[in-house]
Amino acid sequence: MPCGCATEMRSVRRQGSPHRTVHAIMPAAGAPAHIRARTMPLPQLADYGDGIIAVDTGYCRPGLAAIHLLLENGRVAVVDTGTAHSVDGLMAVLAQQHIDPDHVDYVILTHVHLDHAGGAGELMRRLPQARTVVHPRGVRHLADPSKLLEGVKAVYGADETSRRFGPVVPIPAERIMPAEDRMRLDLGGRELLLLDTPGHARHHLCIHDARSNAFFTGDTFGLSYREFDTARGEFIFPTTTPVQFDPDAMHRSIDRLMQMDPGHMFLTHYGRVGNLDRLAGDLHDCIDAFTAIARQASGTGAHRHRLIREGLQHMLLERLAGHGCHLGLERKLELLDMDIELNAQGLGIWLDSHPLR
Repeated sequence: MPCGCATEMRSVRRQGSPHRTVHAIMPAAGAPAHIRARTMPLPQLADYGDGIIAVDTGYCRPGLAAIHLLLENGRVAVVDTGTAHSVDGLMAVLAQQHIDPDHVDYVILTHVHLDHAGGAGELMRRLPQARTVVHPRGVRHLADPSKLLEGVKAVYGADETSRRFGPVVPIPAERIMPAEDRMRLDLGGRELLLLDTPGHARHHLCIHDARSNAFFTGDTFGLSYREFDTARGEFIFPTTTPVQFDPDAMHRSIDRLMQMDPGHMFLTHYGRVGNLDRLAGDLHDCIDAFTAIARQASGTGAHRHRLIREGLQHMLLERLAGHGCHLGLERKLELLDMDIELNAQGLGIWLDSHPLR
């Protein structure tokens, strides 16, 4: 190993393969960031062809959240960033793909919730030529994330917010590009169309990629974890997390995406899905069922929250059984628990702002 490269050999246990140890060249303490990125172990990757690569963010567990890369004629766009903890892994993937950081033109954020955009500020520090593209309603939160962090801390608490998301770094305003509805970006000759898609959040956008005829949907087209795939295909359900869930807007946004007759959707949670007519129908059914569960929950406060949680859990387990999922109950609940909790919180906030008249 040449002198001066600030690296050392370490043994690394490959996640999910407890009996296999691989050797990786790891950075010594104090190594420059570009050397750390080139030498750290890579996150889990999925190459879908058409210049599309999914990079696991490592958020909470493998297979929960993905960053997507689009590559075209030597130029790159990043769709969503994960948290600050995801940035080193993403930079390692860029190095492994022989991508110069200067060749990343866009960091496109579907919305500013921290599992999607918490790492944007730190990533922009390392991508000197990139511009961050975000819904106009999200611009102020990127330039000054203090209010956004206050809201997140209200959900998770200060300590858990810090542990889960890491530092949230502001982005200079001059490097932020507001994305108006139907704005088009040119990525090395590849057209990306940005659509305003509220429902999960009022500042949400989805990205249509002309080359693959696919959308990158953030949270608009729901959640679909690969652990729930069966012979019937993918399992899907909506995300109603705090604080801006709007069922009518979500219905309209799903229909808007489907009107373009895409071949696939790329979900932040998680990866590529097909069977879109069925999945869109499932999402519409679940949105209505979720809101009905919330409406039927009596009382207020913790009692109502518990009833909503129980209703969501019962419904999702019933739908999984009908989908042919044979995972054990404990494993199903392990995979669903965080989403059930956040969905119940979001439904409670929606219910408070939309009382029956």
